[in-house]
Amino acid sequence: MIDELLPDGVVAEEAFDDPDDAKLFPEEQEVIARAVEKRRREFTTVRACARAAMARIGQPPVPLLPGERGAPHWPAGVVGSMTHCLGYRAAAVGQSTEVQAIGIDSEPHEPLPDGVLSHVALPAEIAQLESFGNGLHWDRLLFCAKESTYKAWFPMTRRWLGFEDAEITIDPAGTFTTRLLVPGSRDNGRPLTGFEGRWLVRDGLVLTAITVRPDEWPTKRWSALRPN
Repeated sequence: MIDELLPDGVVAEEAFDDPDDAKLFPEEQEVIARAVEKRRREFTTVRACARAAMARIGQPPVPLLPGERGAPHWPAGVVGSMTHCLGYRAAAVGQSTEVQAIGIDSEPHEPLPDGVLSHVALPAEIAQLESFGNGLHWDRLLFCAKESTYKAWFPMTRRWLGFEDAEITIDPAGTFTTRLLVPGSRDNGRPLTGFEGRWLVRDGLVLTAITVRPDEWPTKRWSALRPN
């Protein structure tokens, strides 16, 4: 499903369960040696997805260790993003010559827990959600879009981005726009002011994705998707 939100040049692999034959490198095993079984299984499966995606762009299997602030440390020449939630794991990768950043996220399609929306949403975002009709859990979609935003932002800036530092505008047709409320710059020195993303709700899941290309941003906008 996540591949429907990604442009040409970015490949993805996903899983809806945790296969018993998924393996970790010794370095990865050390990272989660004391983790509970649930954490071990999601950690293992999402890295199996990542290595399968990397193989499709000609990259050999390597350990994928958590780096600064938990962001995956990708090998030279690879740009990627991982996500996992209950019943879903996915990874998306591309060559750094074609993609500058990827941010994917997944969430269960259900309301946010009580009290969470007021913590993660700006007043304008809450007003926007209240204007939408029933049928979708827009609060969860907003949260998912903010997570994708951070995953795209951090590798480009190496800086923290709080929920209050990004304002999301959701288009019910299947896209969203992020307006960054803090200054940022890309590797080429151009100002980083926002992102364009895509979203999908299907089979009990909310999926969001942001892809930043070196030469197309911010003039290119991806075509909308109809929600399912």
